[in-house]
Amino acid sequence: MKKKISKRENVNLFFSAFLMLAYIVCGYFFAEFANSLGGETAKAAVTAAILAIFGLLVFYATRVGEGKAVKRFSIITLLLLDLPALYIILASIFSVIPLHEQIAKAQIVAYMAAIALGYGIPYTFLSGFETVPEEAEEEVDEEEETPAVLEGGVEADLDEIEEEPAEEESVDEVVVEGVAAEEESADEVVVEDAAAEEESEKEEEASEEAE
Repeated sequence: MKKKISKRENVNLFFSAFLMLAYIVCGYFFAEFANSLGGETAKAAVTAAILAIFGLLVFYATRVGEGKAVKRFSIITLLLLDLPALYIILASIFSVIPLHEQIAKAQIVAYMAAIALGYGIPYTFLSGFETVPEEAEEEVDEEEETPAVLEGGVEADLDEIEEEPAEEESVDEVVVEGVAAEEESADEVVVEDAAAEEESEKEEEASEEAE
């Protein structure tokens, strides 16, 4: 399956290739600087550092396209690439480390190890090139947009503040109902007393007329 390269990818590819070529050209000046140091240990250390940076540039220069950097820690890359490459570099510099003589005779091995270390360090913590599925991106966006649910603390205080007015309203309603009931009962008693007085007055008038 062939993919058409976009204009943006062409620009990124151009700058990546230019950066790699420029660093290779600068390697001449780096080599002259390393030779001017005199000591073999310093020369080997500077050369290893230059090549490790070259490996780092290779890692980032090849990351062109629609893929995104996915953070992950690869213990396999650390154990099988980073640590062996670091050991080879150190063995080529320091004579007290085993296999120093064999590695020193073939400097190309130390050079390749330095490039591998420069490439392997970022590759241990970042994917080389991955395209994240759209579904996964949507899930991540939803998780970022959805606020975390709080338990206790401020949220609990807010709930209590909301519940307190409700309790006060219910108490006020009970008080108002009680007052209204008392007023109604008082009115009924007054009406009954007035009716009883009227009846008693009518009976007295009737008794007087009878006399």
